[in-house]
Amino acid sequence: MHVTGQISRRTLLKATGVAAGTVGIGATTAQAAAGGFAHPGLLHTRTDLARMAAKVKAKAAPYSAGYAKLAANPHAQAGWTANPQATVYRGEGSPQNYATLYNDIHAAYQNALRYHVSGDSAHADTAVAILNAWSAKLTAVAGSADRFLAAGLYGYQFANAAELVRDHGDFDLARFQEMLSKVFAPLSDDFLVHHNNAVITNYWTNWDLCAMACVLATGIFCDDKAQVARAVDYFKHGEGLGSVKNAIPVVYDDGLGEWLEAGRDQGHALLGVGLMGTFCEMAWNQGIDLYGYDDSRFLKGAQYVAKWSLGGQVDYTANTRRKGEIGGWSGSETATAAAPVDPAMTRPIWAMISNHYTKRRALPATYLTRITAKSAPEGGGGDYGPNSGGYDQLGFGTLAFTRDRSTTPTTTASPDARTQSAGSTAVSPSPTGSGDDLAATGSSDAVGWAAAAGITTVAGGLLLLRRRERVRRGSVE
Repeated sequence: MHVTGQISRRTLLKATGVAAGTVGIGATTAQAAAGGFAHPGLLHTRTDLARMAAKVKAKAAPYSAGYAKLAANPHAQAGWTANPQATVYRGEGSPQNYATLYNDIHAAYQNALRYHVSGDSAHADTAVAILNAWSAKLTAVAGSADRFLAAGLYGYQFANAAELVRDHGDFDLARFQEMLSKVFAPLSDDFLVHHNNAVITNYWTNWDLCAMACVLATGIFCDDKAQVARAVDYFKHGEGLGSVKNAIPVVYDDGLGEWLEAGRDQGHALLGVGLMGTFCEMAWNQGIDLYGYDDSRFLKGAQYVAKWSLGGQVDYTANTRRKGEIGGWSGSETATAAAPVDPAMTRPIWAMISNHYTKRRALPATYLTRITAKSAPEGGGGDYGPNSGGYDQLGFGTLAFTRDRSTTPTTTASPDARTQSAGSTAVSPSPTGSGDDLAATGSSDAVGWAAAAGITTVAGGLLLLRRRERVRRGSVE
């Protein structure tokens, strides 16, 4: 496959609903659509949090080992003191201080998660204090092109930490939403539209994916339906290398899907798989099935990277990507084979993905199962080295995502609803609950929510709404 050409700015602007010359997410939260999303509903739902607490209380394996990993992390200790900055810089040529931000975010997330499992309010108070301190001071993310990485990675992580304490009496929700909407999301949205004035293939897959994760997470956190719709549409149809068909450009006869960035190196491929899993999980918890999109294409890509990371041989179709800036320098780079791997390298990304496919969907996934077992119990920020790569995922998947096998598994999602006949939908049936309480839902509401998920039929919208209601009630994992 040849990855060539550059994005049509007008096409992407039209698809995302962004007016020419503007950034669509720069609006204040007052302009966002009110309500409509399940909360908590990013990486963890109420059902997830209740399951963790119950399993740890019962000393059940492997939850106990996962919680022990969390409790031992220095970031997860009550009393962690935040060190907020007015401007966060990332990238050469700037006074880099972004490590301060990611350490504080992981402390907030880990304390919030520990609170939900243990019930110790001191951890919730610590998380809230960290989050409030940053929303009171931070005004900008700056630096070289790496500022887009900072906005994407830390924007989605910030939203997830805050989602766990959004109902805490001392948490300043409105101010935090404003910070996400003005500081993080605009940079990520701008990157997906303009790619830092570069040709569309200049930036590898993980750049798009961290921006996509930020747009989706902040959209859900701020109850902005249009923002969520843009992120979902980009996953399916974006012209950059982070959309699912560009990130996984070739599906082989053995059922494995080539991960484009495997031609670069193992670390960035692991980052990309973790980010796509994060994106799919957050969407799933709002009733949008991207895990199953395009005949579970992500499963095929994740299986590929798992086999390769375990030291297995994988196919790789040579591809050439264009590089350079629009109106400036240009060049190209060709990857001809999957890069060498270190089987000892790991990141806390596998439990979430494996449990979705093998437990929720009851699908076979040999390589995911093996690498998940090898990586357990998964830790989080601070457990994978001191550098930023060890903080790219929030982690603790053994605790958070281990689940019992579904007795009524979901089916694999159908292809894009835009090509389906009337009455069909790209959203799989839920494992539990009938959703009959929403049988009389108005068709206009159904179409509105369906559009956010890329579904174009009233029937599809009704099914989506029914699943969303089950998510709100906590009856869907």
